[in-house]
Parts: sequence; structure tokens; C-alpha cells
Amino acid sequence: MLLALPATAHPLRIASWDPGLSRDGPGLLLRDIRAGDPQVAAAARVIAAAAPDVILLTGIDWDHDGLALAGFSDQLLKAGYPMLHQFTARPNSGMATGLDLNGDGRLGEGDDAQGFGMFTGQNGMAVMSRLPLGPVTDHTAFLWRDLPGHLMPPDTAPEVAAIQRLSSTAHWDVVVQTARGPLHLLAWSATPPVFDGPEERNARRNHDEAAFWLHHLPDAPFVLIGNINLDMADGDGRTEALTALLDHALDTEPRGAWQPPQSGANAMHRGDPALDTAVFRDDGPGNLRVDYVLPDRRLTVLDSGVLWPAPQHPLAEAVESASNHRLVWVDLLLPSPPED
Repeated sequence: MLLALPATAHPLRIASWDPGLSRDGPGLLLRDIRAGDPQVAAAARVIAAAAPDVILLTGIDWDHDGLALAGFSDQLLKAGYPMLHQFTARPNSGMATGLDLNGDGRLGEGDDAQGFGMFTGQNGMAVMSRLPLGPVTDHTAFLWRDLPGHLMPPDTAPEVAAIQRLSSTAHWDVVVQTARGPLHLLAWSATPPVFDGPEERNARRNHDEAAFWLHHLPDAPFVLIGNINLDMADGDGRTEALTALLDHALDTEPRGAWQPPQSGANAMHRGDPALDTAVFRDDGPGNLRVDYVLPDRRLTVLDSGVLWPAPQHPLAEAVESASNHRLVWVDLLLPSPPED
């Protein structure tokens, strides 16, 4: 397909992945990076093999000085795949509120942070790119109650509603500067729509984290990207917002080259296992599709896939040891810029 493109065309590979670069305490990821942790090296190898032009990482601990991201960038450089343009910012995960958000009578727990996390920045996000980035619009401080038509539980205490942010991790509009003009990455990493009570707080929030973009789609070309944490065929959760977004974006249904045996919970699934992007416990939900790259319908899609090689493949060990998620990628072409 690429051979048929005009000589001036610049295909872009856009990827999203949770690389498993989160740890149980602040500073531990940086410690592991500097110590040459094999899991960190495996994550770098997977990205280098996928060769994205831009990738959103949805599972990497944030620190104030960006040392962990810089250290991982050095690992990519050692793997022979420099991605020198980067963006990260403090996520809501682990950001203390001082309130009892989950109503269990205790303060200071992971559930009492703006987004679940045991310390500030746990399981944050980052964008790494071979192309220049910027500007960035950070919507992470947006309050849940300010979303039109929000599904916040009606019995939410006023003091909680007054400070509760919508993003469990972050919502970013990151501009990628391409040869054909700007491309907006509309990035987020949502809360799982489970682990809640009869009020379905997490399911409601997961829905609204996707619904946010219905009110913030740019006029310029965009890609909706991230760990949406919602399998529309086999998972729990409310699918209405993601379905509405697909009126504006294209689901290319990226597929993996291999899937594990469909036993246990997987045998009960209705969806195509080739679309799965994450391995979950067989005595739990089984494998699900939770990671997405959804390009604007105005863009030309050339190819897409999930990096899930067969066990005998040379990359299989790195993919397996890096993370329980699988990297999702889409190759696309921006429209030609208008002539003066």
C-alpha cells in the first residue's frame, strides 16, 4: 500500500501501550531503570520493534523532575530507537484530596485520591515522539460535575462534588507537528468500570471520561488514543459514550497475530479474541480489548495491528515479560495541506 502513495506522502505510525512501568512506591521506577531492570529493557525493546512515530504510554510513574521518563528515553536510545520529543504532566492518580471519597470512613487511601494511586504520579501517562510536540492543552483539572449530562452518582456529597476531577489519570490534547500539519492526540487512561458498589461510581466515571471528548473534538485532524478500559463486547461498563465517539472516529479493529488458548473466561466471550489487547486473570474477566487508537474519519488509514506475536517469535519473550497489555498501532496519512 505504501508503494502506491505519492512521493510527498508521510505515513505516521501512532501507538498506545501500557508498558508496565509503574511501581509500588515513589522513586522505585527510576531505581529500576538505573539498575538495568530486565522488565524496563523489555519494554524498550517492544517499542523499538513496533517503531512508532508517536506513542502514548498509559502506565508509567510520573515524578516532578521527569527523571523516570528521561531515563526510559535513554533506554530507548540504547535499544536503537530514539524518541527525543516527550511530554508528561502530573496525573490525577495518587493526588491526595484529604477527603473520604469512597465513603469507607478512612482517609489517605488509594481510593481517596483524585484517581486511584498510593502516591502522587503512580501509573501516570507520557507521550514520546520522533516528531516535535506542542502545544498541549491539559484538561486534567476539569471537574466531573462540569461535564454536560454527567453521570456522577446523585448521592455524591457536595464537598466531594466540589473538588472531584473527571480524569482518573489525565485528559490531554497533544499536538504532533507533522509535515502535513498538526495532528491532535486526544489522550486519556480511564478508570476500570468495575471495583465499585451499587452506585456504579467507576462505571459512571469510565463512561464520562470518554464522553468528555464529545465536547472537545478539534476542527483539525485528531486521534482518540489511550487505555479506555472498556471492551464493548465482553467487558463491564457503559458503552454509549464510546459508541458516540465512533460517529467521529474510525475503529480499524487492530488485530494481533496470535491469541492464547480460549479457555476459562475467554471461552465465554462473544468478541473476536484477535482484538484483545490485555491479559487478565482467567478466573476473572479473561483477556479484553481495552487499549485503542481511533483515528479521525478524515484521515487515511493504511494499516493497523496489535503487537501480539506467537510464542516462538523472537519478540514474544519481551512482549510477555514487559506488560500484561499489548501495544496497539495504526498507520495513517494526514490530508494534504491546502494550497495557498
